[in-house]
Amino acid sequence: MGKIFCLMGKSACGKDTIYKQILAHGNLPLKILIPYTTRPIRDGETNGVEYYFVTEKTQQELEEHGQIIELRSYATVHGIWKYFTVNDHQIDLQNNHYLIIGTLESYLKLQHYFGKDAMVPLYIELESGERLQRALNRERLQTTPKYKELCRRFLADEEDFSQKNLKQAEICRFFENKDLNLCIKEIISYIKENI
Repeated sequence: MGKIFCLMGKSACGKDTIYKQILAHGNLPLKILIPYTTRPIRDGETNGVEYYFVTEKTQQELEEHGQIIELRSYATVHGIWKYFTVNDHQIDLQNNHYLIIGTLESYLKLQHYFGKDAMVPLYIELESGERLQRALNRERLQTTPKYKELCRRFLADEEDFSQKNLKQAEICRFFENKDLNLCIKEIISYIKENI
């Protein structure tokens, strides 16, 4: 049976960079499991790469057809944004292993849907001051920076990924992103051990 490796961590901890470099490694039999969102696309993102960017109507249609595995809604300063995983053409755990970026909540919901044996958590850690600086640097590059949303998300992640919540989810293996290359090397090694 295939595994779903769920890369997660607080905002601006380096998940996107790590995700892309793991996939570029080429020596891992991992397929991409692209999540869906109703949030606006950011500068530099491509539909069908980071996310499938869909309308609220499309999300509701998928839900009516029973295709949504897990869904999270966030009350942002710009309205309700939804992130979700769809049981669509992408998933074949009989023949494939997958890599996905998620949250602790999505990890637990996927674990409930596919079973504990199918899910492997990859939790990325980074010192809070460094994360905040990275988030600020990234937001400054946007055509229309959304600083209030950056602050809301930063504070929400502190709560969502608390040590208590990580312990309850039985996540005890952390990968520190102090040295990006070393972090990626450790994650790749861990993935190979768990395939």
